[in-house]
Amino acid sequence: MIVEHLIADTFGSHLGKYSERLKVTQNGETLVQAPLLHLKSVTIASRGVSVSADALEICCEKGIPIFFINSQGQPYASVYSAGLTGTVLTRRAQLKAFEDWRGVAFALAVAEGKIRNQSTNLKYLAKTREETQPEIYQELHLCADEVLDCLAHLDQLKHDSLEDLRNHLLAAEGQAAKRYWAAVRLVIPEHYGWTGREGRGAADPVNSLLNYGYGILYGQIEQAIILAGLDPYGGFIHTDRPGKPSLVLDLIEEFRQVAIDRLVFGLLTRQFTVDQEEDGRLSKDTRKALADKVLEHLAATVRYDSKRFPLRFVIQNQARNLAAFLRGDNDEYAPFKATW
Repeated sequence: MIVEHLIADTFGSHLGKYSERLKVTQNGETLVQAPLLHLKSVTIASRGVSVSADALEICCEKGIPIFFINSQGQPYASVYSAGLTGTVLTRRAQLKAFEDWRGVAFALAVAEGKIRNQSTNLKYLAKTREETQPEIYQELHLCADEVLDCLAHLDQLKHDSLEDLRNHLLAAEGQAAKRYWAAVRLVIPEHYGWTGREGRGAADPVNSLLNYGYGILYGQIEQAIILAGLDPYGGFIHTDRPGKPSLVLDLIEEFRQVAIDRLVFGLLTRQFTVDQEEDGRLSKDTRKALADKVLEHLAATVRYDSKRFPLRFVIQNQARNLAAFLRGDNDEYAPFKATW
């Protein structure tokens, strides 16, 4: 089996370079290894993992990103080749766009994509329930339409600046999210005890899975942004703050639903076992199983530009489309719209 995405998640293990491969070892035993020829990313997903300078150097030379996430899926560091940040013209255009119509257009496009994909996800959840659960089928379709109705709020937003637009935009997204997550409760098995969506710090099984999945997706979005020549900290919707990668938080919004939500909901309806530590964090085995599922799902194909492409390719292409739009090479930025 070819390992394209190496995950080091064992406390006390070591990631090192051995000839033309990377190995994760512990006490002289090889836990996992991957030839550099096929490797696309490395994820450090546990405390107490050491990384050799040789491994860091070869990953930077070959353009293999290294992502660091904690046990709750929150990213706290990434390592890339310094040369990837040298695309000055694109970054200059990105910063200027914050002050003109391009920033507003991108913000509205992302909000549209997010809302449409939430609606599409509910229809996706409904399609297998028409015969077996007709009442839930009808309710999911009704909620999908109600989520889509929130697009009308976006049509009314003609503000001249992002500062004037932001609160209205977030309000429209909030209304859509409220209906979306209320509808999702209809399909989550009762024994998981899920009461609603919570972000950072949530300890229940469902939110823990979602948050950890989003953390993995975050790394993929950041990588796509950097490879497109954009600055991950120069966002448009999310406010500026030191150390806050606002553009990553912007672009991830149109992919959460298909990349993570759809996967997690499917796992839960198939009675996915969620083991947790005493403090509510996902167990190591559960984190590993979910990470493998997410990376596998990102390799699955989706409908895009009238063809089918791996979801990971779509993410990268959307980042490139954004860069082209901000530079003025494209007239508009069209968000990714999923199918069901």
